[in-house]
Amino acid sequence: MTPLLEIKNLKMDFGKNADALRAVDGVSLAVGTGETVCLVGESGCGKTVTALSIARLVPTPPANYVGGEILLNGQDVLKMSNGELRSIRGGVVSYVFQEPGASLNPVFRIGNQIKESLKLHRPEKATNEEVIRLLKLVGIPAPESRIRNYPFEMSGGMQQRVMIAMALASEPKLLVADEPTTALDVTIQAQILDLLSELKQRLGMAILLITHNLGIVGDMADRVAVMYAGQIVELSPAKELLRRPLHPYTKALMASVPKLRGDADRLSAIPGNVPRIGNFPPGCRFAPRCVMARPECSNAIPELVEVEAGRFVRCPFWKTS
Repeated sequence: MTPLLEIKNLKMDFGKNADALRAVDGVSLAVGTGETVCLVGESGCGKTVTALSIARLVPTPPANYVGGEILLNGQDVLKMSNGELRSIRGGVVSYVFQEPGASLNPVFRIGNQIKESLKLHRPEKATNEEVIRLLKLVGIPAPESRIRNYPFEMSGGMQQRVMIAMALASEPKLLVADEPTTALDVTIQAQILDLLSELKQRLGMAILLITHNLGIVGDMADRVAVMYAGQIVELSPAKELLRRPLHPYTKALMASVPKLRGDADRLSAIPGNVPRIGNFPPGCRFAPRCVMARPECSNAIPELVEVEAGRFVRCPFWKTS
């Protein structure tokens, strides 16, 4: 079966020629119909740039797509005209971003903002009744009166629910949620994640969830892709990855999650920082921070290899790490 989304060996630079900086380097990832895939990694590893590239939302320039394919419903997004791109943006893939307060227009009522999305993709449904239905769908109380609210009259959690309603207005096949709970408190985070899971089951859409929080992976994901310095370093079914991570970076990420039980005096942390674009180390990009690194790790960039059924790792020493 053809995946709904298939990214093949995507390479993206910022700048050109001698000044080009490789932000995404050979990323390959697929999302099936009705599947939830989590893209995990530290800030600065390329998660958001990869996600925005799905609908070619990264402006060119400064970005430059230098290689690979992005197949959405079997069509290569990188070869689409501007008119074709407008039809898939919202119509096939919709986005929910991490700060709803920055995404919603502060001078328009939320009902009008949702209606604008309906006019673009489902003009026959651009009515108050449909807006109210969408607000009910995402769990906003008293939607009949809420449609006249401005964004500043709503809490952060309610604003995020409005953003989800706007994303669902066009009935997309793929929902890209980029850190959708970062700006929210813990209780509201859980509510938003539960809402996304419920909507996925009810509507049958696929979800690409971008996060740095491994704590939500077990509840949400079918598969997990771990990203580091512009590359996928591990790809695995979620339960298998959480039970037995293989790549040293994945192990270090999981070890850094605070535990409710235990008597450790200090939290475990990964030494150093994600390398800056254009300043990647030779060979394995995680080697300078890896406690299991060997001299040969700096010789060449390791390939992403299937080491077990459905499990891919970018480390030749994964068995001993």
